[in-house]
Amino acid sequence: MKKEKIVLGMSGGVDSSVAAILLQKKGFEVYGVFMKNWDDKNAICNAEDDYADAVSVCNQLNIHLKKINYTKEYKDRVFSQFLDDHKNGFTPNPDVLCNKEIKFDVFQKYAKQIGATKIASGHYAKIVKENDNFFISKASDRTKDQSYFLYQLKSSLLHNCLLYTSPSPRDQRGSGIAT
Repeated sequence: MKKEKIVLGMSGGVDSSVAAILLQKKGFEVYGVFMKNWDDKNAICNAEDDYADAVSVCNQLNIHLKKINYTKEYKDRVFSQFLDDHKNGFTPNPDVLCNKEIKFDVFQKYAKQIGATKIASGHYAKIVKENDNFFISKASDRTKDQSYFLYQLKSSLLHNCLLYTSPSPRDQRGSGIAT
């Protein structure tokens, strides 16, 4: 029987690495994608260092990893909006817009192109279904909750997503990937 293919955003960090392991344990075929969203070799967080970490994790877990350059999409759909908002006196958060525009929208379109049924992320949050609508909710462990960074995701983006749900120290039943 063929395993269900899940495309996981792999940053090389702990959250996406744990998500990869949990998805494998649940029986999914995990396909990793490293999203390069910024071109700055002098940045504190260098994309090439992060990519090397993602490669190392994926090699250890026997996961195929593809690097995709989304710097143009990021500049067009996220950074230009960030600059406009800043000029207009707002205090924008580019991570919120990046999740909406790149990490869940453009990324989900890519996943469909390669035949994946869902995308996954190492974000700590829950997806709740009410009737036919999907919403972001806080993770079980409120100290690790990242729902704020995902609040702009529409139901149409969430229905094919899996997120890492962090367990509360008092509630170990909530740990793992929400499916």
